[in-house]
Amino acid sequence: MSKILVVDDAEFMRMRYRKLLAGEGYEVIEAADGREAISVYERENPDLVLMDITMPVMDGLEALKELKALDSDALIVMSSALGQERVVLSAIKDGAKDFLVKPFKPENVLDTLKKHLA
Repeated sequence: MSKILVVDDAEFMRMRYRKLLAGEGYEVIEAADGREAISVYERENPDLVLMDITMPVMDGLEALKELKALDSDALIVMSSALGQERVVLSAIKDGAKDFLVKPFKPENVLDTLKKHLA
């Protein structure tokens, strides 16, 4: 099964993603901010990155740019709260494959991953 890197500064969000994805057979690895995500990506080479936008140290948009510079084929799905349409458009322009709204519905997360990992 695919390896997913979950990047979110909120431990409870990483736990929710981990429980959902591991329950579906995905291997889940985690990072708490954008800078850590880059390090983990280089070491683990995940199949897909599921990344929050708003984080300390390095936000998701900056990490997205750096990850795409490292690996132009990186599959990155961004996530954030409602009402950030401008940020979503920026993320898509910079190479994100998709966007999930928080709080997420489990079926939306799973459908998005299946679509991009097919």
